Amino acid sequence: MADSKVSSTAAGVDMRVARQVLEIEAAAIEALVDRLDDRFAAAVQMLDDCTGRVIVTGMGKSGIISRKIAATLASTGTPAFFLHPAEAVHGDLGVVQGDDVVVALSHSGETGEILRLLETIKRVGARVICLTGVPDSTLGQAADVTLDCQVRIEACPLNLVPTASTTAALALGDALGVPPLAMAELLPVIEAVMVAKLNEQMDHSHGGKTG
Repeated sequence: MADSKVSSTAAGVDMRVARQVLEIEAAAIEALVDRLDDRFAAAVQMLDDCTGRVIVTGMGKSGIISRKIAATLASTGTPAFFLHPAEAVHGDLGVVQGDDVVVALSHSGETGEILRLLETIKRVGARVICLTGVPDSTLGQAADVTLDCQVRIEACPLNLVPTASTTAALALGDALGVPPLAMAELLPVIEAVMVAKLNEQMDHSHGGKTG
């Protein structure tokens, strides 16, 4: 009975729309690969050189993505936390110190709450990495490093709701959060472990055949 009910419900769903959403968002992430250039390398280096904390900030949907990026950074060993830009304007901006790096997310690059933070952030000497869909925006031009995460189209049929753009920003944040420099240092160790495991498996395999 339950299976027939699910089948009946599913029969009325146009899967083409769901497939289109996934295809648009997958294309948005794939487009980021070709944009991994010296600016991305500079952002990674800036995070690696940071002797303070990494403070991630964004409003609205970008704020939700910012929280996840901060969590990813913290999980991979980088001291990081989310700062709500509206709260920062009302006093919390004092947590930003000169040895910190601020990662600011704004799809338009013109989010007022973010722009109002820039003067103070620059004054204390903190550096800014921005993730934006408009590199020539006010935020894009003011940041020390600007990462381009623009998308051709949102997955929303009306091209209004942040969907592909937030997915792209999240993916780019994950790419920053998994520290490539640390991975490069660990690569020989990882390879040695993999070779040892492979040799162990081969020894067991040969032992089984001879036995």
